[in-house]
Amino acid sequence: MKWMPAVAVPAVIAVGVLAVPLQAGATVDLPDKSPQDVLELAAGSTVDTFSGTLEQTSDLGLPEIPSTGDAAAAEFSDALDLLTGSHTVRVYQNGADQSRVQVQDTMSERNLIQNGSDLWLYDSADNTAAHTTLPAAGEQSAEKPGETYTPSDLAEKFLADVSPSTEVTLAENTQVAGRTAYELVLTPNTDDTLVGSVSIAVDSETGLPLRVQVDARNADEPAISVAFTTLSLDAPPADLFAFTPPAGATVTEETLPTKDDAGHPEGEASGVTVTGAGWDAVVVIPAGEDAAALAELTASPLYSQLTDAVDGGRALSTTLVSVLIADDGRVFAGSVPVQRLQAAAAQE
Repeated sequence: MKWMPAVAVPAVIAVGVLAVPLQAGATVDLPDKSPQDVLELAAGSTVDTFSGTLEQTSDLGLPEIPSTGDAAAAEFSDALDLLTGSHTVRVYQNGADQSRVQVQDTMSERNLIQNGSDLWLYDSADNTAAHTTLPAAGEQSAEKPGETYTPSDLAEKFLADVSPSTEVTLAENTQVAGRTAYELVLTPNTDDTLVGSVSIAVDSETGLPLRVQVDARNADEPAISVAFTTLSLDAPPADLFAFTPPAGATVTEETLPTKDDAGHPEGEASGVTVTGAGWDAVVVIPAGEDAAALAELTASPLYSQLTDAVDGGRALSTTLVSVLIADDGRVFAGSVPVQRLQAAAAQE
């Protein structure tokens, strides 16, 4: 169950979306390009030095999560935090090995800072910091936490999966954070997914994705979207990437799992598999991978509030992702209707 955010977020994410508004009737005049031209423009982008502000909005149809005092409920609530409501995020990038992400909460701030091989996660709400040392270049490791914050990271996940199952078109040219952009639209060619379309605003000069927006099927508003509201391509100040925990902070040392570890959702020893491919793929987590955590979660009052009883287990449904916890302890997740998960469970 700890893996559900890692499974759900890459499956649906592309986030939210305050472009600099244009005047009524204004148009953006750019050289004509084909969808393939814009795909190549985005794929060829080499921008890795920038700073800016992102606005993220998410509306997945999740119910309000009540405060119960239950530890499992609190963990689950924290995991879903970035999938609900709106968030302002400051991002700084200076090459491949220096980055900082600041998620600005109401009365606090969370920071993810990479400086070379040092990776820090700091939460000012409870003055806690976690540190890990990243593996050397070439060593196999899990994905770096937080790498799906920027439109570029999110767009890469979708563009990597462009295939015959996807129709690629261009919408009207647009403007995001004061920069002109082409608007790529990816539309699944299958009815077995909850995703209606993915729109990616690609900077007309650099190819950097400036905004990514995911629409659920038959929805009037974006389910998830993220976009720059301000953007500078200048190098950020070096001191932004130097971090020392504040006085009195509780500091822990962590170890990132590798993809060969049983503790990582993609690890060869984990038993996690994927059924199908593309938009209607289903991730399958076998029973017993973390029986204690599953038992703790299912015993929580929050579990029955967020899930519905269905044939074969209980299901969590949102506008873009579904999760089925089978009666035998297996977990199925994907950007598909619950019926697709039930069918996958019956075939396993």
